[in-house]
Amino acid sequence: MADVSEEQAIVSNKQVIFKDYISRFPEETDMFITCNENMKLKVAAGSKDIIVKNLYLSCDPFIRVLMSSQGSELFSPYTPGTVMTGFGVAKVMESGHPEFRQGDFVWGMVGWEEYSVLKPTDGLFKIHHTDVPLSYYTGILGMPGLTAYAGFYDVCKPKKGEYVFVSAASGAVGQLVGQFAKLMGCYVVGSAGTQEKVELLKNKIGFDDAFNYKEEPDLNAALKRYFPKGIDIYFENVGGRMLDAVLVNMRVRGRIAACGMISQYNRTQHEGIHNLMSIVSKGIRMEGFPVFDYYPKYSDFLDFILPCIRQGKVKYVEDIAQGLDKAPAALVGPFHGRNVGKQVVLVAPH
Repeated sequence: MADVSEEQAIVSNKQVIFKDYISRFPEETDMFITCNENMKLKVAAGSKDIIVKNLYLSCDPFIRVLMSSQGSELFSPYTPGTVMTGFGVAKVMESGHPEFRQGDFVWGMVGWEEYSVLKPTDGLFKIHHTDVPLSYYTGILGMPGLTAYAGFYDVCKPKKGEYVFVSAASGAVGQLVGQFAKLMGCYVVGSAGTQEKVELLKNKIGFDDAFNYKEEPDLNAALKRYFPKGIDIYFENVGGRMLDAVLVNMRVRGRIAACGMISQYNRTQHEGIHNLMSIVSKGIRMEGFPVFDYYPKYSDFLDFILPCIRQGKVKYVEDIAQGLDKAPAALVGPFHGRNVGKQVVLVAPH
């Protein structure tokens, strides 16, 4: 591996800093941009760290959880005054690790900054397939894609001809679940928050139908309209009133994959669910599934999804913000429905 030259050894490193804990929707002012003018692109002797140049950052709903003082069972909360972190795609600039070489592309947890020092673990994946857009590794080929694959196929165990409902269906995970359902020969309906997204689901992504939940005063009635025979599979992304309405519309032996509950992330008091008796009376199985449990199946997932992408069997919609300066706005946008498709930040060309 060639050594980094003296001229390249020191760079300026623009960073997104987390300001302080919140208990509401995130705002751009909860973050600020700073610059470390003396970032060293050299790995210390004997260290197995790698230094990467970040190319794409993924704006994921779970980041909101890390902005509260409690964090989550899977991630510790951010520390005020430090660089934010999240999933991203990067290029290796310098490596002390035998499995990563200069010039390799990787995806995994990185800093919201131009350059990051990483300690490779099982959560950092080397990218071997570059005939598809590298940005896809923030979504369809990364954590959201594996989430959709594991949640739908492993948790829901779909059968041909079943009735599938997906909430937050135009998002990074939801748009894939709907297409997986169609590949299985299922009937699939999605919900979204704007008419533009509804049309996207029906006309480009290939859902059988979709509706704007904001225009439905009675979600129970809406689901009965779209699923007169009931729902076999619900891919849960929002929680709250939607989950309550779904429960009474599930069929006997229905399955619910609990992926996320974005409607609850900004509440200090979570909404109660009143129709839980349906789980008992209908024999419904509802299961949460941390995607990290499925990391060992990542290669199997790639074997499945890459041919689908190359053959045009699966479409994927991205919303790409240009530049690290746009990262705060890009992160906040999805909580207000401003994005169309997977929200990504382009940090640097590759």
